[in-house]
Amino acid sequence: MANREALRELQTRLASRLQAARGEGVSVSSWLAVEAAGQAYLLPLGQSGEIFPWIAVQRVPYTQKWFLGVANLRGGLVGVVDLAGLLGSTVARNEQALSEASLLAFNAALEVNAALLVDRLAGLRGTDAFVSSEPPAHDAPAFFGTIYVDSNGTRWQEINLQMLSQNPAFLSISA
Repeated sequence: MANREALRELQTRLASRLQAARGEGVSVSSWLAVEAAGQAYLLPLGQSGEIFPWIAVQRVPYTQKWFLGVANLRGGLVGVVDLAGLLGSTVARNEQALSEASLLAFNAALEVNAALLVDRLAGLRGTDAFVSSEPPAHDAPAFFGTIYVDSNGTRWQEINLQMLSQNPAFLSISA
């Protein structure tokens, strides 16, 4: 219950900060920063949907390990994808870790009934939060965007959710 309240508080703070920034003519953050399996990712706000606390997921047999199953999010059946697993990390998930995780739905405009499991929400980021950037590696997936480096040296990988949602690996959940 405390996780749900904390999540609602975070969403309320994010919404009020966005509205205040728009009203003041300040440049608005471009990304939702998340962490999965110790890696830092930037998800475009325009492609991101609602954030949910972890809820029970109904497993689906004969699917990829990274496809956790389906969940009922606000009355809609949504496929739940472990972002870290999809990107190749093998993370052991226990109930404690899952209780602290969040589900990030894709924006409805992308017409994808899916949500990503992320370990931690790290807030909003704009380009002013970073000291340098570099293009993705030449062998990176097509949905990887620019890599941004913050003042602490943390490397944040941008993920284009629209391109991810159309990626053949993402669409092929059968094992």
